[in-house]
Amino acid sequence: MSLIKPFRALRPAPGRAAEVLAPPYDVLSSAEARERARDKPFSFLHVSKAEIDLAPSINPYDSSVYAKAADNLQRMIEAGVLRRDARDCYYAYRLTWRGGVQTGLAAVASIAAYAGNRILKHELTAPAKEDDRVRQIEAVNAQTGPVMLAYPDAPEVDTLLAAAAAGEPAVDVTADDGVRHQLWVVDNGAAISALTHAVDALPALYIADGHHRSAAAQRVAAARDGQNPRSYRYFLAVLFPQAEMTILEYNRVLRDLNGQTAAEVLAKVRERYDVEPSDQAVRPAQAHELGMYLAGRWYRLVLRKEYLAEAAAGPIERLPVTLLHRNVIEPIFAVTAPRTDPRIDFVGGGRGAQEIERLVSSGKMAVGFVLYPTQMRDLMAVADAGAIMPPKSTWFEPKLADGMVSHVLD
Repeated sequence: MSLIKPFRALRPAPGRAAEVLAPPYDVLSSAEARERARDKPFSFLHVSKAEIDLAPSINPYDSSVYAKAADNLQRMIEAGVLRRDARDCYYAYRLTWRGGVQTGLAAVASIAAYAGNRILKHELTAPAKEDDRVRQIEAVNAQTGPVMLAYPDAPEVDTLLAAAAAGEPAVDVTADDGVRHQLWVVDNGAAISALTHAVDALPALYIADGHHRSAAAQRVAAARDGQNPRSYRYFLAVLFPQAEMTILEYNRVLRDLNGQTAAEVLAKVRERYDVEPSDQAVRPAQAHELGMYLAGRWYRLVLRKEYLAEAAAGPIERLPVTLLHRNVIEPIFAVTAPRTDPRIDFVGGGRGAQEIERLVSSGKMAVGFVLYPTQMRDLMAVADAGAIMPPKSTWFEPKLADGMVSHVLD
């Protein structure tokens, strides 16, 4: 069975993409989505966050929300805003943001390969979030949120993708967050065959973003096993070369100082780190550096060599988030279960140091830490080892748009 195959995408009709494309369902609250979709009747948020069309008090997991998503998707199809391609295709999908360009391949990926660990994971999933995605897929009978996959260095795939994205794009839209989304349709039989074989030659693919979507697709496939048609055996994905992908830091804030004063915390930090006050927000330059905002002041922290020996033990141990938790979060603040401890929270993506400073200065949080971003080579090493990264280790930017391509399960 091939790692990937082409599919008949449900996608915006010519000239309609600007009305449709929306941020991924899981980066906006219901209130934010309601505001973003105001006066935009064909925004894909009406499908991915359908609670925005119901009472503000509605539970987003209520069965009526999933029914509304199905109704809204059908409405967009009947209005001619979304159309289904007549034949199986691949699609070159390019994201341009802040001077960076990444060009990927939109396809459907094999759930058998996912189950057999040729498509590798690096995160645990939450059952409630999986359940939500399963109910969404079943309600709309489609996978509407693509999984972001990374592929290792593969010049042949890169060359084929560059050729696919050489002409006039079918879609060229710049979203209000500044991300440019472009899509080219790959319907030439020879190009499709070449891409399929080039990807099949790869040792593995890596899930970058979308663990709940892929896990949900596997559950839907298990429930439909033996039924026809067999499109449920694949999940919607976009494959990017790992060298082009951008991971931003996923920072930490704590609600209290664990019964200590700021001076006591600083003294304990100095037991393991060289500490240098800074007049501005700190951006770490390597994995064993941190920025800390405490009591109205920024500090640059550099872990001393004697505490770096553990980092050589394996791919998990050398992660910036592991170094922070083992040397600061656990011994100083006694947070040993970051997935569930309410004293810790996470600040991801472009909000960065400014958001940490705002949260701490407002009194909502007591201290914040800026990390060096996880590197793609480390993510892949963790996945290759069959290990699981600590929670909230990666924040990928830019994000894929919901509504660009959907995989109908028929």
